[in-house]
Amino acid sequence: MRMIPLVLALLMAAQPARAEVLSRESAHDVPATVARLEAAAEAAGARVFASVPHSAGAASIGESLPPMVLVIFGNPKIGTPAIHAAPHAGLVLPLRVLVHEDAAGVTRLSWEEPGAMLTAVGVPADAPVIAAIAKALDGLTAKAAAAE
Repeated sequence: MRMIPLVLALLMAAQPARAEVLSRESAHDVPATVARLEAAAEAAGARVFASVPHSAGAASIGESLPPMVLVIFGNPKIGTPAIHAAPHAGLVLPLRVLVHEDAAGVTRLSWEEPGAMLTAVGVPADAPVIAAIAKALDGLTAKAAAAE
């Protein structure tokens, strides 16, 4: 019977870490913020693979969502080392940023914290690529959100 708590503790410890969602307020509406994010990503050498308009998808079935677009982008110079370190990093890369209007009507950019996101798929916590991705996401979202 003493083994049950130990086994349960080990099973709980083996669960992957859940990535914290980070968010930043934008000075622009959703379409303008998406355009600014895509331009910032491309200017930084990343490729925008897709923009998924969740609100348009909802509208196609007669439902409604506040303005919401998922932007999927990546830079092989940054992402490839993560996939070398742990092939399952390909499950969370390329990067994704959700541009959405919150309940108060404020436009936000939201993304998963890279450290937890990548360590959950096997990238070592001390891998330099984690800091590089965190810096890239912070810089790109800041450019997209800026009032200028």
